[in-house]
Amino acid sequence: MYTVQAYLAYLFISVTVTVWVARTLARNGRVFLIDTFHQNVEVADAVNNLLVVGFYLLNVGYVALALKYGDRPVDLAGAIETISTKVGCVLLFLGAMHFFNLYVFARMRRRALLKNQKPPVRAEQFITPDPAVVALD
Repeated sequence: MYTVQAYLAYLFISVTVTVWVARTLARNGRVFLIDTFHQNVEVADAVNNLLVVGFYLLNVGYVALALKYGDRPVDLAGAIETISTKVGCVLLFLGAMHFFNLYVFARMRRRALLKNQKPPVRAEQFITPDPAVVALD
């Protein structure tokens, strides 16, 4: 009896947290993606949606696979321990996915900024100082 209830609680908590995290990341990541894609909102939104789908697939897949592993609870204390262990693993997985996404986004943004940066002035070229400004020093 405790096994089914613990599994249902685990599924409910894990899927709810996954949906909440995905929505939060999509909402706050949109601004970052728009900046990364040089104000191209359509591309940023498309990439954002694809990332959310991938996030759901990975995390809900992990939740489903993790359901099988671990001890089956035989009493209330065991059920609470099982739920907390499984939900803790899901939270760690969500956190790892979040930091991986941040790493990828940071690399994308850095490349985009470097691509639009003006080339530096060649060493042979220089700007001659204005004589009026030099005289003031």
